[in-house]
Amino acid sequence: MTQVLYGDRLGKQGKIRVGCSAIIFNDEGRFLLTRRSDNGEWCLPSGGLEPGESVQEAYIREVFEETGLHVRIKRLVGIYSNHNQLVIYSDSDKFQIVAVHFEAEITGGVLGLSDETMDFGYFSLDEIAGIDLIQSHRERILDSVIEQTKTIVNNSFGLVKAAMNGFRKQG
Repeated sequence: MTQVLYGDRLGKQGKIRVGCSAIIFNDEGRFLLTRRSDNGEWCLPSGGLEPGESVQEAYIREVFEETGLHVRIKRLVGIYSNHNQLVIYSDSDKFQIVAVHFEAEITGGVLGLSDETMDFGYFSLDEIAGIDLIQSHRERILDSVIEQTKTIVNNSFGLVKAAMNGFRKQG
């Protein structure tokens, strides 16, 4: 089972791993989440970069592997890292994740399950309040639905709010 641990600069105990995720909206403005088969948590379709791939290629591959959907990336939402977080996988590999987060749209395929997913569904912001959702993905979802014109750069829990004032729609 995958574990996520938090502590002061805990990330330095692992290797750096580049990950990618994206939010995919349906016609009603709800977004796609999958439920992981390794730990039962809900998450955005996401995964890790393989050698020789771009982050865009990795995301497109991961979405297809996890959901059966073909997607096109629409925009870069943000880049996220947390030096206080350490992810430990079932094989004992330890990583500090640097995640590139996109918005994507479906271009084809059939939504279904894989060996990595045990459920899927489209959710609203109100509906995610009561589900077991990976915390870092909750933050990415919120960043995806605000109306910003610039890419978000998030280093841990310091979202650099002062810098974001010009990036986010106020009100």
